[in-house]
Amino acid sequence: MALEVMGCSARQHYDVLIRGGTIYDGTGSPGFVGDVGVRGDRIALIGDAGDARGDVEIDATGRAVSPGFINMLSWANEALLVDGRGMSDLKQGVTLEVMGEGHSMGPLNAQMKADMVRDQGDIRFDVTWTTLGEYLDHLAERGVALNVASFVGATTLREHEIGYENRAPTADELARMQALVRQAMEEGAMGVSSSLIYSPAFYAKTDELIALARAAAEYAGLYTSHIRNEGDSLYEAFDEFLTIAREAGIRAELYHMKASGRANWDKLDGLFERIEAARAAGLHVTADIYTYHASATGLDAIMPPWVQEGGPEAWRKRLEDPQVRARVRHDMNTPSQDWDNGYLTAGSPDNILLVGFKNPKLKPLTGKTLGEVARMRGTEPEYTAMDLVVEDASRIDCVFFSMSEENIRKKVRQPWVSVCSDAEAIAPEGDFLKRSAHPRAYGSFIRMLGKFCRDEKLITLEDAVHRMSGLPAENLKLHERGLLKEGYHADIVVFDPARVADRATFEKPHQYAVGVEQVFVNGTQVLEDGAHTGAFPGRVVRGPGWSGWQR
Repeated sequence: MALEVMGCSARQHYDVLIRGGTIYDGTGSPGFVGDVGVRGDRIALIGDAGDARGDVEIDATGRAVSPGFINMLSWANEALLVDGRGMSDLKQGVTLEVMGEGHSMGPLNAQMKADMVRDQGDIRFDVTWTTLGEYLDHLAERGVALNVASFVGATTLREHEIGYENRAPTADELARMQALVRQAMEEGAMGVSSSLIYSPAFYAKTDELIALARAAAEYAGLYTSHIRNEGDSLYEAFDEFLTIAREAGIRAELYHMKASGRANWDKLDGLFERIEAARAAGLHVTADIYTYHASATGLDAIMPPWVQEGGPEAWRKRLEDPQVRARVRHDMNTPSQDWDNGYLTAGSPDNILLVGFKNPKLKPLTGKTLGEVARMRGTEPEYTAMDLVVEDASRIDCVFFSMSEENIRKKVRQPWVSVCSDAEAIAPEGDFLKRSAHPRAYGSFIRMLGKFCRDEKLITLEDAVHRMSGLPAENLKLHERGLLKEGYHADIVVFDPARVADRATFEKPHQYAVGVEQVFVNGTQVLEDGAHTGAFPGRVVRGPGWSGWQR
């Protein structure tokens, strides 16, 4: 018998009710028309809401309703300290930033804190934390619109105990590094990450990385890596990656999988074969990508690791020595199996776009290529790069046009590939406009939905949503996130599949994507009709080793 309340049938009530959208639940199953009800921070209904009511009701007819997207490699760690909205990602439907590629915001010692303050550019902030967990809590306490998570970086651990020296850790140092991994895992880190083309990470040998990964594996963490070489020695670097995963007994993910340099483009299929073979042999191996044919890094990636030993100041001081400069120039132009030479894989200094300077006197060079600046100055490109590093007192942010657009399409088709931005979460305003950007900061996720799914029909919409939500959530072993499922956290996106599109270009990167209309984080609306609501409900998302799960 139906209950009667004041003469009316009792109705279900929700804080938020999203009606009539096509629901893509993140599992990869085909979409279906239905309703989503939210109570508090949780999904309370997936299906038919009938005559239920909501405090907030959204008519999603003709729209897609999906889980929030997970950015598997985000550099939002500094930007969120000054602007917690994370707008360039929020406008794409991202609801979780996963940070920490090699470098993480903790653990820090006193020298690392001082260096972090010294090396700041346009974005300025106080360093009030020491551990990685304290940094994440600090973000949430300041207020963020998106959820945040992080790996603990192997580079950070090495700097903590060894500094910038090119040597193996002692037994005691390695034991302390492992203890720091365990502490970070208990604080909620997703696992341990490496970024092996850069100094001082380059100096780490395979056995050191295995030891760190083993410590993370004790907590069911993930090992994720920017492998030692993505160009001429791609296969050898991947073999090292597999060795680490196998010997440590850990699940593993390739950061921003690529075959860099025209001479290496045809290696991508062979990399796929190696990944499939590893998966067939029982290793959990996955990858993430950004959806553009250009990478972004600094001019440190075009100079040999030996010249960078001792840290940034020692590197710049060496670059003032004529004999060192001549040797660096020689190495930049000499193929090597020993380091990932970004200068050669770029193919030309005109394929290296300068996008970020600290020195106000150099900012007018933003948007020019290294080749253009060399011609302006009448100096050889190699020496121009060295001069710029010294003058700017930074590595200088750059975009490298070194990949194949067709290879991007091949990567998009792989079922074990998720998506990242490998970029900050920024906005076309304020201090963020003092430097250029890679368009992936504004478009990597929407490019998947618009260009590759809708326009080129490389994958289905349900698969695209799965690869940006359910798949990364599964790889990270997230607790009750990544799917539209009753009882799960209410991280929800409503978007128009017919309209989603990236607008950022390499010439004009500071442009928001379009087509994402409503975004909810932990049940609170943070994007309403494409505009930020002023709400900051983001939380720290903890990994599987978090000590709080045991409480």
